[in-house]
Amino acid sequence: MKLFEISNTTKLLKEDIMKTLLSKYKHVWTLLYFPVYLAVFFWLENRSVSKYHVVQSTMDSHIPFLEIFIIPYFLWFGFVALGVAYFFFKDVKDYYRLIAFLYSGMTIFLIWSYVYPNRLFLRPMAFTRDNIFIRMVQHLYAIDTPTNVFPSIHVFNSLGIAITVLNSNRLRNFRAVRIGSVVLATLIVLSTMFLKQHSLIDVTGGCVMAAALYWLIYQCGYQRIAELFRRPANRRIA
Repeated sequence: MKLFEISNTTKLLKEDIMKTLLSKYKHVWTLLYFPVYLAVFFWLENRSVSKYHVVQSTMDSHIPFLEIFIIPYFLWFGFVALGVAYFFFKDVKDYYRLIAFLYSGMTIFLIWSYVYPNRLFLRPMAFTRDNIFIRMVQHLYAIDTPTNVFPSIHVFNSLGIAITVLNSNRLRNFRAVRIGSVVLATLIVLSTMFLKQHSLIDVTGGCVMAAALYWLIYQCGYQRIAELFRRPANRRIA
């Protein structure tokens, strides 16, 4: 009998905790986008495509391969996850702006990859040296195809986190965090080219998309965007 009461009490306690968490973090539903994005991304990666568009330039051949940049490249995963988690728990307003930025760009990327399948031929055919970083790069090449690379999501998401940090009132006085986010984002952007994961065209595309969405989300804001759409109608009425 006592075991039943303890079990029932534990169940009720868990339900109360869940209700409290859902009440406090009502924006948790927005995280559902990530599994949807990953499902579509992997479908695009594995689908059969008869023709890919090669997005690289002669400038890419002048960029050296530097395996040490595998470190900032892999740090991207923690950088984005930590950034999203921090704003999720600490500042809902900044969180909504961040995911509006990230989700918009990631959705554009998925649509573009479907309409305009693209790939690279930049990876080295063989390695002239062997070290732990080379082996990490080999592992990366084994699990990540050089397809659907434009625009670079590594670049875009890194800039998105850095932009949110720089525009956050909560982090205004944390100079080390602000500088660190910019430095890490810059290293991640460079790593995509030094590892031959992305071309200069991919990186430029990611930067342009980030600049456009920064203007829309952080500079214009939703109200100003709505005003832009209302003005032509007002002119016609006048």
